Parts: sequence; C-alpha cells; structure tokens
Amino acid sequence: MNNISDVVLVVDDSPESLGMLNVALNTQGFTALVALNGIQALAIVEKVKPDVVLLDAVMPEMDGFETCKRLKKILPNTPIIFMTGLTEIDDVVKGFDAGGIDYVTKPISPDEVIARIKTHIQTAKLALSAQSALDRTGSNTFCVSPEGRLSWATPNVHQFIEKICGKDTSPWASISTKLAPWLQSSDLKESAILTINCFLSPLPIQYLGIQDSYHLLKVVEPSTSKTSTYLQENLPITKRESEVLYWISFGKTSWEISQILDISPRTANKHLEQIYKKLGVDNKTSAAAIALRLLER
Repeated sequence: MNNISDVVLVVDDSPESLGMLNVALNTQGFTALVALNGIQALAIVEKVKPDVVLLDAVMPEMDGFETCKRLKKILPNTPIIFMTGLTEIDDVVKGFDAGGIDYVTKPISPDEVIARIKTHIQTAKLALSAQSALDRTGSNTFCVSPEGRLSWATPNVHQFIEKICGKDTSPWASISTKLAPWLQSSDLKESAILTINCFLSPLPIQYLGIQDSYHLLKVVEPSTSKTSTYLQENLPITKRESEVLYWISFGKTSWEISQILDISPRTANKHLEQIYKKLGVDNKTSAAAIALRLLER
C-alpha cells in the first residue's frame, strides 16, 4: 500500500474516465482528487498539493497544455502525466514543452497508469529529498531530464538565471535547447563544462553525473559575478572594447562575438586590434589572460 500522502489529481472532462481512474487509484491506496476542467484543477492545487497529476490533453475552454503550464507555476516539482488520444509526435512534444514528464494514450489502461504513477512519485520524492539537502547548503545545483528539461533547481540557481536572462521570458526553455545535444553526446564525462551564451552573461554549466536517468548539473557562477563593465573600469579600454575582451576571455571567436554583440566580424576585429595596442599584447591568448586575471580576482 502507498503512504496516505500519495495524492493523485485527475483532470478530465469525461465523468466516465474520472470514475474509472478514481476506483483504480483508491484500490491501490492512493488518495484521488478529481477535476472536470483546468479551472477546477487550479483551484484544487491552491489548497492541496498532489504528488502527481494525471491530465487530459483535450478539454474545452482551457486545454491540457495551457492547464499544465499554469499548474507548473504553482507545482514546479510535481510530475504531470498527460492522458491523450493524440498520437502525433508534435502533440507529444507539445505536452513535454508545456511541462509534462510522461504521457499515456487513451483508452487508458489502469495498470499502466498505476505503474507510471508509482515510478514518477518515487523519482519525485528522491529528487525532493536531494533538493532539500542542496537547498540547505546553498548549492548551485539543478537536475534535468535526458532532453534537458528542468526537473528541479536550488534557489541559488533560479536567482542566478533570473539575474542574467535579460528579456528572455522563458530562460529554462532556452537552456534546454542548448543542453539537449550536449547531454546526448557519447563522449560526455563528469566535470565537463558547457558554456551557454544566450543571456546577458555566459552561463557555464558543469556536468556532475546521472542518477535514475536524470542529469545532475551545476552552475559555475563566478564568485564575484564580474562583467565587462569591471574590465572597462580597470583597463584603458572603451565600453565596446571591454565587451569584446570579455567574450575573448571565454574563448569566443571574432565571428561568435559579432553574433553576440550584433556587430560585423570586421568591426569585432578592429576592436580587438585596439585592445592589443592598449594592453601591450599581440594575440588573443595574452589579452584573454589579462581579462581572466581581473575577472577571477
């Protein structure tokens, strides 16, 4: 039997489906809560936090995808399993993008649903236990699925991402697209670092390992969070030159810098020539070394 705290919220506009799942869940020792639509589901989770959500994808007024997005804002660490008759790959991907962690196809098999629920509740509880320990230590750690989607992150990580994301309203989606190919690389090893360059500042991420098919990662946050402004304040260079030098310190090419700063590669090279003259060096390596010494001080 399951612990009394194992609460399952079932959201489906079909009374028949709700009745069938309610019986199956109660028989297995779960506490079942039911909602006929997304609005009811949102009202329920404001009062009771479920351990897992079973969510119909196709519902009138507010569909399952929109409901999922709103639920994840309230329950960021609660697994959501889609129930859907939609088998097109685009619909499956849409469900994952909305925050779903798994899906089962209709007509529903109670045994399959129960098995999925047990697996995801156990995984979520293990992750929550690890997260609680990391929260207390203030670690810059977070966990993602094999596809790079966020499972959980410590408060330190959320705060750092908010600080550097700028106008990006979906920073974790942006991070996910960069992480996915890296995580699927056959030569990925522990301690490997990926630097994501789609925000106001670089986001270096270190790979810590894998557990229960989820990847544990760490944000390598500069201890002083120094930016290009710090370089400008401490070196005889202009604002734009400091921005170019900042990215040079992260090993970026002139072409990459031109894309990041929205300038031409030729302009980036011109700035680089001025940096060499002002710093008394003759190559990128030497210029980068000067920048790194300041940034890591």
